[in-house]
Amino acid sequence: MTVKLTPYITLEGRVQEAIQFYEQAIDAEILSIITYGEMSDEPNTFTDDLSSLVAHAKLKVGAAELMLSDAPGGSPIETGKRITICITTNDIEQSKRIFEALQQGGQVNMPFKEEPFSPGFGDVTDKFGVTFQIYTELEH
Repeated sequence: MTVKLTPYITLEGRVQEAIQFYEQAIDAEILSIITYGEMSDEPNTFTDDLSSLVAHAKLKVGAAELMLSDAPGGSPIETGKRITICITTNDIEQSKRIFEALQQGGQVNMPFKEEPFSPGFGDVTDKFGVTFQIYTELEH
């Protein structure tokens, strides 16, 4: 099993612009990108404005990775949520254990469950006010 920590940046509708900037400024390479519109099989699930926003992007910067997403609807970002820490594992049960441990005395922002971009994902703020995204990425 592996565990990896990755900075996760959330912006207010400017991720596409940020990706272009990071490609130029720090030689970032796009590994994956999915919009809110691409996340749903149901047509018209999201408004046109939301459909084009980035739900999840992963960039490679040197030997490290950087993840980004747009806040749904371009809504204001809460204090402590603009940059979070993404903990990635390659084991769903390990991800769930980490999520459950971090939620003790903290707050669940998004329950741990399967998502279109991950077989096990959740968002939690621990008792110290640090927000973590727990992300499972199975090796192919």
